[in-house]
Amino acid sequence: MVLTYVLGTAMGLNNTATFMSSCVAFVAVSLWTDSRITRLRRRTARGTAREATRETPRDAARGPEADRAAEHTAEHRPYRDPS
Repeated sequence: MVLTYVLGTAMGLNNTATFMSSCVAFVAVSLWTDSRITRLRRRTARGTAREATRETPRDAARGPEADRAAEHTAEHRPYRDPS
């Protein structure tokens, strides 16, 4: 904002115009900074999500056959009468 004040004064703008140009510069820099912070947070969130979805070594060692067997037994358990 100080830079725009100096430039506005050097260009011969009145105080109102210099102040308004300083405010416009402040808003532009604020929006740019907010955009950069948001991008950084998105990258961090994506990286965290990727790490969370990776298989652990134990899951990889079990293999897909073990997963299918567990699904099969869960689906075909005998019905037990609650009484």
